[in-house]
Amino acid sequence: MVLTRLTPASGCLALSSCGLKDWSGTVKLAWVAWALYGLLQLGRASGPELLTVAVVLPQNNTSYPWVWRRVGPAVRLARDAINKDPQLLPRHRLTYVFGNCEDELGTCSESIAPLVAVDLKFANNPNVFVGPGCVYTAAPVARFTGHWKVPMLTAGAPAYGFSFRSASYPLMTRTGPSHGKLGEYVAHVHRHFNWTKRALFIYNDEKTDDRPCYFAVEGLYQEVPKFRNLTVFDVPFKESATIDYHFLIQEIRQKGRSEYQTRDQPSIPVESR
Repeated sequence: MVLTRLTPASGCLALSSCGLKDWSGTVKLAWVAWALYGLLQLGRASGPELLTVAVVLPQNNTSYPWVWRRVGPAVRLARDAINKDPQLLPRHRLTYVFGNCEDELGTCSESIAPLVAVDLKFANNPNVFVGPGCVYTAAPVARFTGHWKVPMLTAGAPAYGFSFRSASYPLMTRTGPSHGKLGEYVAHVHRHFNWTKRALFIYNDEKTDDRPCYFAVEGLYQEVPKFRNLTVFDVPFKESATIDYHFLIQEIRQKGRSEYQTRDQPSIPVESR
């Protein structure tokens, strides 16, 4: 038996194998290019990215400056202006969803507001929250948004406790006036006129709804004592009850060189010597 080496045939087989490998690599490259092209076309076809604003505010009670009946038209105007001008938010489209945080009495509810915020979060996955503005409703919502890593904007929440960014409110931004700044202003007035003895704060505190006078005085109570060795007194009273004006006048006479009053809605205090 004679064994013959078939060199030409082996050479042909080797060439065929090399050609097959080259062809396989070309096919793979073509598939990758086709897939990338498809993804690019899909991205173009999907349109602009949607940005969702979740608004949590009281809906109808106009005693609140941030009620939805006042704020809603501004939100819609801002949405329309942004969506009409591609230079403002390129490749994005703005929309909003609204949640009412009023209870059956029309007041801001610290129990309803966080539930509304949770519903909006899981139903719409918003990019930012606007509101609430009331102190007791803003606090729990701000804690949730901080946990979700979603920023929160509010024109309210003026209480002194929000003045410092903390672990409880890490992503909360206030755009309106605050009682902490009011306290700094009053402290500046004391420095300017060198009032260094005693200060007395008299304020209405009904302990209902958002307690505006209580939180207004809190900013003063925290900031004014930082000025030298000033002694600060505070006297709460209820306007809805019988007021002992004789007692209040005696307190002012005995304890107050400077005296500040807040009634109904807080305002810039007036100094009396």
